[in-house]
Amino acid sequence: MEYKITPLRFSPERKQPLAAWFHQKWSIPEQAYLDSMNDCLSDNGQAVPQWYAVMLGENIIAGAGVIDNDFHERKDLSPNLCAVYVEPDFRCRGIAGELLKFICRDMKAMGIDTLYLLTDHVGFYERYGWEFLCMVQGDGENQLSRMYIHKEM
Repeated sequence: MEYKITPLRFSPERKQPLAAWFHQKWSIPEQAYLDSMNDCLSDNGQAVPQWYAVMLGENIIAGAGVIDNDFHERKDLSPNLCAVYVEPDFRCRGIAGELLKFICRDMKAMGIDTLYLLTDHVGFYERYGWEFLCMVQGDGENQLSRMYIHKEM
């Protein structure tokens, strides 16, 4: 299986299908993804937001983004890796790990060596060098979620 990790900034023609794909996976309004992706593609000199697709031919099989805040109270913990998703048929093949590594290195190349991640998963992100930091209140959530940190060396 030959897949390719593609930053949106290098494939702007993927914006619409990628926004629709993320909307389908996370039920966040498609326009919210489009707005963030437009910011990613604008020539404003900012490293955040960024969006990434894992492509198998013309099919999106995984993706993730980096945004300022992933809908939580800790605005000081920024930027956030968000919307990590791998299609079920492609899980357990190391794709998520490769995507996480790619994003961390890409962000470091743009001057950002520390990323945060809000999740309910326990044990998954630790495999890829992420460390539990604290519990955080998500916007509109009743229960606390786990906040992780990753520093790219």
